[in-house]
Amino acid sequence: MRNHTEQALQSARRLWSEMTLPEVLLWRVLRARPMGLKFRWQHPVGSYVADFYRDAARTVIEIDGISHTMGDRPERDPARDNWLEEQGFVVVRIPAAHVLKNADAVVQSIVLLCAAAPPPSALRAATSPEGGGSDRSF
Repeated sequence: MRNHTEQALQSARRLWSEMTLPEVLLWRVLRARPMGLKFRWQHPVGSYVADFYRDAARTVIEIDGISHTMGDRPERDPARDNWLEEQGFVVVRIPAAHVLKNADAVVQSIVLLCAAAPPPSALRAATSPEGGGSDRSF
């Protein structure tokens, strides 16, 4: 099942060749699957493209550079975050300056957050096809 628009996929493909320095620093480590966790980079989700994405934890990680303070970005980012959260994603925003200052600490925080997240199936209520009544006999 495809969970993204064709426009988001085209944007992701374009962004693959336009990595920022903070993204390069993080991807250099995250692509090696720290603690066995698989991350994706420039991953389309709905009509958006996540900087980094951990599917098993449904976590979107955004690296916010100076462009996030310009133009209509201050209004667009919260709307984007709200939509992603309504779809069941966890959104983490990290200032690019933090990555540039201490990329190892940022990576460690991301990995620990994603490793601690329960798998999506654990978030659903347990149900029984028969309704789960207590008077069932085996």
